[in-house]
Amino acid sequence: MDTLNPVIEWAAAILVLVGAFFLLVGAIGMVRLPDFYMRLHAPTKASTLGVGGVLLASLLLGWSQGRFGVAELLITLFVFVTAPVSANLLAQAALHLRHPSLAPVPSDVVPERQGD
Repeated sequence: MDTLNPVIEWAAAILVLVGAFFLLVGAIGMVRLPDFYMRLHAPTKASTLGVGGVLLASLLLGWSQGRFGVAELLITLFVFVTAPVSANLLAQAALHLRHPSLAPVPSDVVPERQGD
């Protein structure tokens, strides 16, 4: 059995650890954030970066073994395209249903008048 270059092994291990860290941050954000709109950021930002790190590690190991890594590139493309689109659709649906937010309104925002 062939052994891999230690530099490639370490780089893949670091990418997996970085990806796992972002996935953990995304999972904690889903549990800890108080609002639906705030919770949208956890899976779309942190988890996308986490999956990207793991897929980059897989791509690196595949290239070192002579594979092209087409599957990893396709998975990365689909994750990076579908996560923001699905979060946008969820946010639009929540806005359409007038789901309340717990975020404070900035002081420079003037509320709209209802009677005009």
